[in-house]
Amino acid sequence: MQGPTPPLPLPTDQLQFAMPPMYESPDDERRHRKERLAGALRIFGRLGFEDGVSGHITARDPEYSDCFWVNPFGMPFKHVTVSDLVMANQDGQVIEGRYHVNQAAFTVHAQVHAARPDVVAVAHCHSVHGRALSALGALLDPISQESCAFYEDLALYDSYTGVAVDAEEGRRIASALGTRKALVLRNHGLLTVGDSVDAAAWWFLSLERSSQVQLLAQAAGRPILIDHKQATATREQLGGDLVAWINYQPLWQDISRSEPDLLS
Repeated sequence: MQGPTPPLPLPTDQLQFAMPPMYESPDDERRHRKERLAGALRIFGRLGFEDGVSGHITARDPEYSDCFWVNPFGMPFKHVTVSDLVMANQDGQVIEGRYHVNQAAFTVHAQVHAARPDVVAVAHCHSVHGRALSALGALLDPISQESCAFYEDLALYDSYTGVAVDAEEGRRIASALGTRKALVLRNHGLLTVGDSVDAAAWWFLSLERSSQVQLLAQAAGRPILIDHKQATATREQLGGDLVAWINYQPLWQDISRSEPDLLS
């Protein structure tokens, strides 16, 4: 006996799928970037990436391309709101806001932004597993789907000269990054970039987790590498900023719904 005919599938154009928004004005885009910046900082705070006053995420202003929004100096990541964010110029001078910026960290970010006009956001924090990987002076091996997203798109800054406080050091770091999306700063930590705050934040999260996986795998035995062809193909599928933006959306939905005060 034949059962009832199953319902027809819904047309795909009736299904929701988030994509990066379009903006009607620089003010709208500025507000969006600041909201995502405050949200990313809170997520980083939740995950323990904060270490004293170290660590920053910067976002290029959509109208004044040589000015950047950044977290205020000395404020816990988990407390940052949109109205707390500071805008500084290329020289680290505050243009808008009520707080200082960390000049040492901002110098590096400003030089990366200057060298990469395609980059909207730069993320750098002293996360535990990123620091551990950087202490080895190592890059990621292609041992997982996630690490393959960084295959041949991750560089090593093979130097340590103390706290970066001058523009020349920032330029050397930007040069080491080149056209890639991520950098391991030897004996220091990780740095990622993206064409949105969402993408830069996702790449940092993924790079930190991939560092943890590699360190665990190496401690347990000898990891099996994914071959060059498959690693490259995986990077082409998963290594773009749009994919990073999409992957980040559940994190944004969680932080914005559970901590809506960040938008104030």
